[in-house]
Amino acid sequence: MSDRHVIIGAGPVGQAVAAVLAERGADVVLASRSGQGPDVAGARRAAVDAADAAALTRLTEGAQVLYNCVNPPRYDAWPAMWPPIAAALLEAAERTGAVLAVTGNLYPYGPLDQPMVEGLPDAAPGHKAQIRARMTAEALARHRAGRIRTVEVRGSDFVGGPLGDHAHVPRVIPAALQGKTVRVVGSAHQPHTWTDVRDMGRALVATAGTESALGRIWHAPSNPPRTQAEAVNDVLASVGKPPVTVKAYPKAVLRAAGIFDSQMRELRETEYQFTRPYVLDSSAITAELGLAPTPWDETCRRTAG
Repeated sequence: MSDRHVIIGAGPVGQAVAAVLAERGADVVLASRSGQGPDVAGARRAAVDAADAAALTRLTEGAQVLYNCVNPPRYDAWPAMWPPIAAALLEAAERTGAVLAVTGNLYPYGPLDQPMVEGLPDAAPGHKAQIRARMTAEALARHRAGRIRTVEVRGSDFVGGPLGDHAHVPRVIPAALQGKTVRVVGSAHQPHTWTDVRDMGRALVATAGTESALGRIWHAPSNPPRTQAEAVNDVLASVGKPPVTVKAYPKAVLRAAGIFDSQMRELRETEYQFTRPYVLDSSAITAELGLAPTPWDETCRRTAG
């Protein structure tokens, strides 16, 4: 059987999946709309429109796995972008027989007073959560009907590598490394799970390649929760830097920003993730598939750059 894998979405998660696969010598295609981006050793780039089912099918022919690592650039783009992309990926998986491995998130669970575990209902009322919940439901329904084979891995907010300005802890690290006070969204002192982006990549590859893991939602291996203040200062400590003050943005500032910035307005739907405990239980993937999270200190060092 060919060890060919097609990754749609060349952001941090797509690059992490490509790196895991390339390390074992797989034939890896890392695709995005532009086909451009940083080199990933052992992977070759391709340009594709993720909403074009015919183009995705051609690219995926002969592949074992088709990975959905797409990350629309703005929350307010989700209603327009996700439905055609999700439909095209389902069609390509059905036409080619490739396993569809989906990068999920925790939005569908909504606010909870307990750690998030696999099997909880996708009952969140927010429209972003409902978009993702419908994607999951449709893929699993097709799996149960025997039309496709699929698996979804959900992780919390990412750390552990270059993640850009939208990742909550990584975005403030450059200023923190200079000894400056930094501001975070929500509370600086509520426990929060962080997922190493490389562990998300490992989990996607492992579950997609394990027949008994298919047809399920899994949580990526993640370390015990740390508050935003703890996480920022853990990153600093990992590279020998002194701690800094970590404060939350005043709510009035965020509300005012939302008047002019639709992305900031969209954050209101998920602000509970940082104003109350937000804890992920990933023990199932460790117990059943042997995947443990990367040691926290190592993750912190990579987050520091």
